[in-house]
Amino acid sequence: MEHLAEERGKPVGLFDSGVGGLTVLAAAVQLLPAEDFVYYGDTANAPYGEKTKEEVRTLSVRIADMLLNRGCKAIVVACNTATSAAVDLLREVLPVPVIGMEPAIKPALAGGGRVLVMATPLTLQEEKFRDLCRRYCPDGDKIAILPCPGLVELIERGETSGPEVDATLRKLFSAVDLTGVSSVVLGCTHYLFVRDALRRLLPPGTKIYDGNYGTVRQLQRVLEHNNLLRPERERSGNVEFLTSGGRPSLLLFRQLYRLACAKPVLP
Repeated sequence: MEHLAEERGKPVGLFDSGVGGLTVLAAAVQLLPAEDFVYYGDTANAPYGEKTKEEVRTLSVRIADMLLNRGCKAIVVACNTATSAAVDLLREVLPVPVIGMEPAIKPALAGGGRVLVMATPLTLQEEKFRDLCRRYCPDGDKIAILPCPGLVELIERGETSGPEVDATLRKLFSAVDLTGVSSVVLGCTHYLFVRDALRRLLPPGTKIYDGNYGTVRQLQRVLEHNNLLRPERERSGNVEFLTSGGRPSLLLFRQLYRLACAKPVLP
């Protein structure tokens, strides 16, 4: 019994190329308030979306090993790019549960109409993403993709609103035919920080989906299945921030984490 309590008391690790995974962390804290979390943002190597698959795999394994050495009982790959490139490898080599991100294509398609998926270039190139599209839309006629180079870098600088964000989004969408598009899927955790700017750009009534709620619900299910879920009545959990980017990155993490926590978690 004492051993079980010790295992339940260990933290959950999350990592991302930088600040994007903070949106997943905020959702996890809201849905699992008793858990401790260790968040690692690899800002020194961001963005991941324009690296090679092997580079992302190497970075992901290194970070996961570090989180494992800090006693994490489960690891959330809070990054769509790292999930696409490395989650299968991490599940093979790590002795703890590993939860990845999945673009919310299924619920978006269920709403009818065409779906536009925004993501990093590497995510869109990966077979994992193409398999997901084929699974829910074999003909591919209802899914359009929009690579978004440069958007992660902007958000990594703390730019989540204002003229530069609006101009970047307008440029990305300039060649997009939104006719018949009923929903947009955010295929990168960073993009949630510019969701309000997106709403102003998109036609009224366009729905915006992200995979954060589904990822955190999966984390909850995995912890329950492995008898690792900490009872909520025990205490409120703590959050520890780590980064490869030094003190300036930590200050930005705390600022954007507060911003992410101010948004409700929507299924």
